[in-house]
Amino acid sequence: MNPAGKPGKTGSLMAVEVALARLLELADASRVREHERLPLARIQGRVLAADLVSTLDLPPWPNSAMDGYALRLADWTEEPLVVSQKIFAGQAPEPLKPGTCARIFTGAPVPAGADCVEMQENAEVQADERVRFTETMTPGQNIRPQGQETTVGELILPAGTRLGPIEQGLAASLGCAELDVVRKVRVAVLSTGDELVEPGQALGPGQIYNSNRVLLCNWLQRLGCEVIDAGILPDDLATTRARLGELKEVDLILSTGGVSVGEADFLGIALREEGELTLWKLAIKPGKPLTFGHFRGVPVIGLPGNPASTLVTFALLARPYLLRRQGVKEVEPLKFQVPAGFVWPKAGNRREYLRGRLENGRAIIYKNQSSGVLRSAAWADGLVEVLEGRTLIEGDWVNFIPLSEVLS
Repeated sequence: MNPAGKPGKTGSLMAVEVALARLLELADASRVREHERLPLARIQGRVLAADLVSTLDLPPWPNSAMDGYALRLADWTEEPLVVSQKIFAGQAPEPLKPGTCARIFTGAPVPAGADCVEMQENAEVQADERVRFTETMTPGQNIRPQGQETTVGELILPAGTRLGPIEQGLAASLGCAELDVVRKVRVAVLSTGDELVEPGQALGPGQIYNSNRVLLCNWLQRLGCEVIDAGILPDDLATTRARLGELKEVDLILSTGGVSVGEADFLGIALREEGELTLWKLAIKPGKPLTFGHFRGVPVIGLPGNPASTLVTFALLARPYLLRRQGVKEVEPLKFQVPAGFVWPKAGNRREYLRGRLENGRAIIYKNQSSGVLRSAAWADGLVEVLEGRTLIEGDWVNFIPLSEVLS
């Protein structure tokens, strides 16, 4: 039951934080437990299923951080030293001969007996090829110790980590060719409404092109989901029930439109009659009529149909839910404060997310904040958060969420 009131009750608006917390609780209770082992080249954007623990020290041996000369400080009496060997990366050096130094290159193992590497810029090669050092040196200088980055048995990446290029490179540095990742979440995407037409088809009277499903299908793929395109649902209750009933082998049904209180909002009717509603009507703008429920046991997120509402609610609510279903712990996007470069004279009773961007260190907003204007998001590089009951003048601090934080 909706803690902010009975689902469907006029005026029962749930706070954004409450809705998100509830969604994450539901996601935790239905995490995807299956996993698969994949090569590093195929794990971009996937979620680590088991802790990655180091099986070796990195670096495996002390190595030089500079091109220069390795020596034992006790042997240096400010007189030139003979070069007894030359050590390149990838070579195994001989122990350092007493009273000598070794020419060494970045990444090469430091020879046993040496306790210092002096950079070549502070060394002078004499006519007899002995080397004179011109600066004071200290023990351990320019030497990367064994295990500086990782040691055997150390936790490197915890389960639930989203794997990007850096994590892939780190796994490769430990010698891993494959990793266990969480099975992809299977998401069926559908749109509702007789007014929707697929791009490329001719528009009839009162019809518009369907942009939401293209937006969501591509976004879900970026999140590492398996996408099932369930097409457009007509405004018909029997067809809606039948099509929803066909989607049994998915982890989530994600819809746009049809979740308000209108007579033609058949998705909402189907959920009320053959499932359950957990969340309904949020104190968010755009996106108030977001719905979460189940249809015959399958979770359903019903996003509002207006394109900007779809974008905002997916970014701030559906995306964290899907990440948590895969075991990701930190699912909320980064946001930071910036001065407002606009005036907001009228306080609202809902949390507003304005499409905006940063210019000269200030947040400015698109001129048309209608929930039906997707162009505002293409112009923007972030969402500007305006809290409930707040007015703004230029220079007031507002939260800014970069779109780059939520698009992948």
